[in-house]
Amino acid sequence: MTTTTVNTTAVPDGYMENGQGHMVPLEQVREIDRERDALVREIAAKAKAASDELATLKARFMADVQAFVELSLERYQVAAGGKKGNLTLLSYDGSLKVVRQMQEHMTFDEGLLAAKELIDACLREWTKGSPGEVRAIVDHAFQVDKEGKINTGRILGLRRLNITDERWQRAMTAIGESIQITGAKPYLRVYYRKPDGSYAPIPLDMAAL
Repeated sequence: MTTTTVNTTAVPDGYMENGQGHMVPLEQVREIDRERDALVREIAAKAKAASDELATLKARFMADVQAFVELSLERYQVAAGGKKGNLTLLSYDGSLKVVRQMQEHMTFDEGLLAAKELIDACLREWTKGSPGEVRAIVDHAFQVDKEGKINTGRILGLRRLNITDERWQRAMTAIGESIQITGAKPYLRVYYRKPDGSYAPIPLDMAAL
């Protein structure tokens, strides 16, 4: 379970710390600035408390769902093989739904470099004298984000292209074999059934309210 941390600095009595880290005497701080600071700190403290409570609640829900899974498996004398696995639990009348999803974190090893070389060989031949849209699409797939990470979704999306060239097929094999699962993050979502029969999530994200 993780909790939100709000950075705080010890400030001597009679002072306030400004944005540059300087200690400013209270009498030199405008009243409106002091009131704004107090409001922001009050909201942040309450938000942190709510965030920590949600983290605790999520851990409890996850444990309850896993305990139910193990109880259900006991009926067939089967031991649970770890916590991995997506599942959906419905209330008896179907009006409520709890969904557990395990999202795997993937990365690629050096085999991805071989795939890029094979793809580049294909593109050099295919794009001679033609617009560079195809190359732009592929180059976009191999771009990294601000943290230097490759978007796995874009890379795996190349495998859905119906291209029969033998080099392309080898590249797709290299991509598949270079995938490494580095971990999994559990998600729990709760839904209620609307009058039209569709399910809507019960929002636990403040921005979704």
